[in-house]
Amino acid sequence: MKIRISWPAGQLTATLDDTPTAAALTAALPLGSTAHTWGEEVYFDTGLTPALEAGARQVVEPGTVAFWTEGSALALPYGPTPISRGDECRLASPCNVLGRIDGDARTLATISSGDPIRVEKA
Repeated sequence: MKIRISWPAGQLTATLDDTPTAAALTAALPLGSTAHTWGEEVYFDTGLTPALEAGARQVVEPGTVAFWTEGSALALPYGPTPISRGDECRLASPCNVLGRIDGDARTLATISSGDPIRVEKA
C-alpha cells in the first residue's frame, strides 16, 4: 500500500508493509492533523490506538514510517532526535515500523511545527 503525505511546502509518498498497524492506518485514511517536530523527526496525531507490535523498535533508519503508540502518532524520522546517540534516528520510545518513505526523507525538513498535514492513499 502506498500513502501520500502532504503539507504546505511539499509532499512525498511512502510504501507500507503488511502489518496490523499499517492496515489500521490505511483504513482510517484520509486523515488530517497538525505537524510537530522533534529534532529531525516529524510526528502528528492520528487518533488511532493500535497495540505495540512484536517487532517495535526505538532506533530506526532515516525515512522509516513508524507509529508511536504512546502518542497515537505517525513518526517520520529523517535524522537525529534530541535523544539520539550520534547520527542515529532514536524515537521517543519503541514504535511499530510500518514501512519506508519513497525517495529522499530529508524532504521532511520543509515541515514546520504547526503545519497542517494530510495523509491519503496514493
